[in-house]
Amino acid sequence: MRTRGFTLIELLVTLAILGLLATAAAPMAELTARRVRETELRHALREIRTAIDAYKQAGEEGRIARAADATGYPASLRQLVDGVPQENDAAKRRIYFLRRVPPDPFYVGPAVSRPEDTWGLRAYSSPPDRPQSGKDVFDVYSTSQAIGLNGTPYSQW
Repeated sequence: MRTRGFTLIELLVTLAILGLLATAAAPMAELTARRVRETELRHALREIRTAIDAYKQAGEEGRIARAADATGYPASLRQLVDGVPQENDAAKRRIYFLRRVPPDPFYVGPAVSRPEDTWGLRAYSSPPDRPQSGKDVFDVYSTSQAIGLNGTPYSQW
């Protein structure tokens, strides 16, 4: 039986080949999407950690107010976006450390309205192997329990 110039067998073989190619391409597309999200995670972590370090340095240099008993780290990620008044500026213009808090690309959990709620926070006083939030933000980490392509859990990046 011929259908528009192709036999039914030729049509079925063509469809089988296309199906085989599609099933081979799906894992590759999934891997590519995961690599893109890992790149986003690395970039977001670098951006936030650089802002935290810049805040700490501004406090040490006396450009922003810091209590004598404070660690010098920001009280929240939101403070990096909202800015802090400059100490040595008569107009008290603000210093901003982040334009926005990037969301954790691997966040899995209830819907949140603020990207800063997608990160795990580590206070200066918490141990590195058991990070806990506290009165300041010393570091951030992904709350995802997934393991990266390099074999390291995203929470340890």
